[in-house]
Amino acid sequence: MKPILIVKTGGTYPDMAARFGDFEDWFLRRLDQASRPIHIVCPQAGEELPPLASLGGVIITGSHDMVTEKHPWSERTALWVKDAVDRKIPVLGVCYGHQLLAHALGGVVGDNPNGKEFGTVPVRLSGRAKADRLFQGLPDVFDAQACHTQSVVQLPVGATLLASSEMDPHHAFSVGECAWGVQFHPEFNAEVLRCYIRRFTDDLAAQGSEVSGLLEGARETPISEGLLRRFQRVCR
Repeated sequence: MKPILIVKTGGTYPDMAARFGDFEDWFLRRLDQASRPIHIVCPQAGEELPPLASLGGVIITGSHDMVTEKHPWSERTALWVKDAVDRKIPVLGVCYGHQLLAHALGGVVGDNPNGKEFGTVPVRLSGRAKADRLFQGLPDVFDAQACHTQSVVQLPVGATLLASSEMDPHHAFSVGECAWGVQFHPEFNAEVLRCYIRRFTDDLAAQGSEVSGLLEGARETPISEGLLRRFQRVCR
């Protein structure tokens, strides 16, 4: 059985890694590791991306870098991701991965004009999501963890909008039948989110966000986190 590849595009802060593990660990906890092999590669650290023919699916993580910085490793990864989509290999991009997928396919990424979106937020599905392989059967509105400064400000041509939030109209999209981007974090738990909110307290307060309310409102998001196992089923 071909493995699912986690493309690690960054890592969390050392103190958080010591408490919770790093980005790949958060994904692994949400995935069914017994159902098929899961491999990890970190192009940010100079590791080579494997041949696409060897893979059964791809998950692209978040990052503290910005897609708009166009680091060489990121631009190479974008070309590889576009090739994966062209070959109809299932792809799921999360946060930075969502933005990288959009960038790879001709969309536009930039600073979220509504500011930093941090917290457990209600995500509303579009009508098109009801027939989508990944989102069908989910409630029209569900909670998800948000933690981002940049957004997909223009979807790729031909993309289908699947979900939005109050601060971000492009929280999820699909391209074709095998590629999805989600701005929210299905791999986060509530305490990881709180740690990020605390770390960005000054920035959030400066834009007028009520930090105490964001901390008190952080809660677990079982429907959102279930998307990772749903994606595994798509990969079958």
